[in-house]
Amino acid sequence: MMSFNTVDKITIQNLVDIVGEEYVFFDKAAFEKYGRDETEDLVFYPEVVVLPRTPEEIGAILKICNHQNIPLTPRGAGTGLSGGALPVNKGVLLSMERFDSILEIDERNLQATIEPGLITQVFQEAVKEKGLFYPPDPASKGSCFIGGNLAENSGGPKAVKYGVTSDYVLNLEVVLPTGEIIWTGANTLKNSTGYNLTQLLVGSEGTLGIITKAVFKLLPHPKNDLLLLVPFYSSEEACEAVSAIFRAGIIPSGMEFMERDALIWGAAYIGDDSIAIPENIQAHLLIEVDGNDKEVLYKECETIYEVLGSFKCDEILFAEDAAQKDKLWKIRRVVGEAVKARSVYKEEDTVVPRAELPILLKGVKEIGLKYGFKSVCYGHAGDGNLHINIIKDNMSDAAWNDELPKGIREIFNLCIDLKGTISGEHGIGYVQKSYMDIPFSPVELALQKNIKKLFDPKGIMNPNKVFV
Repeated sequence: MMSFNTVDKITIQNLVDIVGEEYVFFDKAAFEKYGRDETEDLVFYPEVVVLPRTPEEIGAILKICNHQNIPLTPRGAGTGLSGGALPVNKGVLLSMERFDSILEIDERNLQATIEPGLITQVFQEAVKEKGLFYPPDPASKGSCFIGGNLAENSGGPKAVKYGVTSDYVLNLEVVLPTGEIIWTGANTLKNSTGYNLTQLLVGSEGTLGIITKAVFKLLPHPKNDLLLLVPFYSSEEACEAVSAIFRAGIIPSGMEFMERDALIWGAAYIGDDSIAIPENIQAHLLIEVDGNDKEVLYKECETIYEVLGSFKCDEILFAEDAAQKDKLWKIRRVVGEAVKARSVYKEEDTVVPRAELPILLKGVKEIGLKYGFKSVCYGHAGDGNLHINIIKDNMSDAAWNDELPKGIREIFNLCIDLKGTISGEHGIGYVQKSYMDIPFSPVELALQKNIKKLFDPKGIMNPNKVFV
């Protein structure tokens, strides 16, 4: 493991000189706030917290850290689930919360230039007012920052039709670990000019540089949407229905899978008891279609009904109005929080080709029986992205700490066997790095580590993440 220097009083004064005394913190309250995110119950205290406001201030901070060999951890809203923003090597915690502006919405070119501390939903609502659409919508969109979405290449329910964060990024302003400020691309829809640094930075989990501006492409906002909640007697049949709907020529704008407990716990978490779930119902699909022609959408729903006729479903709920749609989506979005409120847990973010979902789900349950853990599964079924919430429940601490990692490794190996991988949108961060030997060979890992070294020669930028 790399050896770093600690933050001394002179360094703290240098930070104060750069950003101002009111934006440098080294008290216990700040350490408590910035020393954790939404990853399990992990806590790592930094030595100092700094809140810069300009790329130039970040550049100056990074030059100090690089020169003095002090680790620096960039942080967004702290909603991450893989420990990517935890200062595991102490040092400087650099929060991007003051970078919260929309710099331009270019309606002529359907583009927007924004700062990374902007809340995702605030950005979506701002462009919607102009009839435009930014589709990526992670479950935490009401609190997560665009910068975190860029770091993890976030997706969300709309990814099944519209793609993930990387599909909308045109250009990035980035401060390198050595302090230089660069732009990675151009504000164009096509770019065949050298290596694609823009896409390299997206999903790099804050290990290669700090994004300070992002240029996104936008779409016209669809005028209508329809939403169905489909109950299944079998979880595996629910997964099988996903691929069948696509094969029938329908591309939903949302295709979410929820096991029985996921829906029950989510509804209870928000205090909603309006959805009756018979004892023999094991899973639900939440299916949305969107577009500008409502008649076309009704025909798509008819096709979906026809496809579902081949499966054992209970009565399908058709959301009658915006309020009912919002309620159903809210239940889906809070499932992760609901599980966390119930028990100590670990969440695995697996992804496979969508037709392989039934095999993955069956395998997860069999592995759970083998190692003695219960799981609550849900996720973006249209993408093949299954979130596996492993519940500690009555497992002993010894089994949780020693046996569970073996079970997780088996799950990840199953994903690779199915031509999938070990994270779809949560990233590797701190908690998954020991599993990177599963999807990558030593040669492939060496290539990635060498890229990291090229950007960050001293290894100060978000160290101890992604790679062991």
